[in-house]
Amino acid sequence: MQKKIDELDRRRAEIVAGGGEKRIAAQHKRGKRTARERIEMLLDEGSFVELNPFVQHRMTAFGMDNESAPGEGVVTGSGKIDGRLVYLFAQDFTVFGGALGEMHAMKIARIMDLAAQNGAPIIGLNDSGGARIQEGVLSLDGYGHVFRRNVLYSGVVPQISVILGPCAGGAVYSPALTDFVFMVEQKSQMFITGPKVIETVTKEKITAEELGGANIHASLSGNVHFTSPSETEVFENVSRLLKYLPQNNTELPPEQMVTEQDDWIEDLINVVPTEGMKAYDVKKVIERIFDNGDFLEVHQKFARNLVVGFAHLNGKSVGVVANQPKFMAGGLDIDASDKLSRFVRFCDCFQIPLITFVDVTGFFPGVSQEHRGIIRHGAKILYAYTEATVPKITVILRKAYGGAYVALNSKSIGADIVYAWPSAEVAVMGPEGAANIIFQREIDQSNTPEEMRKAKISEYKDQFANPYVAAAYGMVDDVIDPRETRLKLKQSLEMLEHKQVDMPRKKHGNIPL
Repeated sequence: MQKKIDELDRRRAEIVAGGGEKRIAAQHKRGKRTARERIEMLLDEGSFVELNPFVQHRMTAFGMDNESAPGEGVVTGSGKIDGRLVYLFAQDFTVFGGALGEMHAMKIARIMDLAAQNGAPIIGLNDSGGARIQEGVLSLDGYGHVFRRNVLYSGVVPQISVILGPCAGGAVYSPALTDFVFMVEQKSQMFITGPKVIETVTKEKITAEELGGANIHASLSGNVHFTSPSETEVFENVSRLLKYLPQNNTELPPEQMVTEQDDWIEDLINVVPTEGMKAYDVKKVIERIFDNGDFLEVHQKFARNLVVGFAHLNGKSVGVVANQPKFMAGGLDIDASDKLSRFVRFCDCFQIPLITFVDVTGFFPGVSQEHRGIIRHGAKILYAYTEATVPKITVILRKAYGGAYVALNSKSIGADIVYAWPSAEVAVMGPEGAANIIFQREIDQSNTPEEMRKAKISEYKDQFANPYVAAAYGMVDDVIDPRETRLKLKQSLEMLEHKQVDMPRKKHGNIPL
């Protein structure tokens, strides 16, 4: 038996060594860690349980029968983060550049199945050159098995992708199908076709970082939700994100400790200017309302005219949506619509209540926006909020005009509770534009048109640019002192804790993608 155990130890040591010392050294020289080092960094110490380490490819063509692939280029298993079970895979760039083949994909598919069957998040640590060309269509078939599981388990367990190196070709679609994507700045890239192919086909010259680096995807394409300058910080942020998420769609997120901050609450009356044209940072409002001033912003660099992210209120996880008047006056454009809609749908999948802070002049005007489909993209917001059955609370901070007011979780599309600050203006449009339309004849016929225009704007403001007309019609449930916002939100969540909704029976709706 001892001989057999020695043989087992020898084989396991070969697998743990991955591509060998030279390739591991090359990985370290690039400023990257190995798959196993990354797993140790991410998981609680001693919690990792590896599965299928002895899997090998079955290829004989192109000399593959003489090529060893320890662990088949991917490490899979389960472990714990802050004591909570997760399943994960980590691609090993030291073995065939982490390229995906038939058995490599099988290992990933099996760990995804276990995650779904046991109701725990799945985390993918991606560091791969793409499909293993020597295996031909078997590699493509392998990607298909992974993609299918991404879709089937969407909304069942949280799916998180961490991009730690190259991610090219078909390899990018699995991360794109997951809930959240993390990237390491200057060390990881994602693209369908690399710079060389693009130069050959279109004659455009571009570097890998310029084409698909972390900052490009975080700020321009919106493919990435979080970026960090190092692998260590990326893993810290993955752990932080999980604190806001449940294990699966049948559970609630874990509750956290609460520290009250009454001194911050008092500041709320000074954060938002009553003058509608003045900008401010809505994140200062968020920090003063939620537990410990903590807010995990999602898509921080993308569509900055809108803020989305996670916070805790009275220890319970909530999803936060807010217009950001610092950028584009908080107006809704195509990118903001996509960002908002997907975040709302994620929260609804995993029983995370939604709190929306409204200060919006409308959907962003312009020929480019219209031609690129602002109607279709804006409709996604209406769809996402209306479809969501989790508790939905809205706070109107200042402006709430036109279709954007309706879209941002208004009473008419299903908000459970709508509060308004005294500074709120709920109207079809701003006073200036409304006065010019409603009173145009009187203004034109006046001997002093400018003075008449100012008088009519003032008249419109007095009659409509306040929250009390909407409150009179029941579209606003209460007008509150800003300093009461945290208390009112806590009370509302308690009121809605056992909310149940019966939706019309159907297979699924058809969101305007």
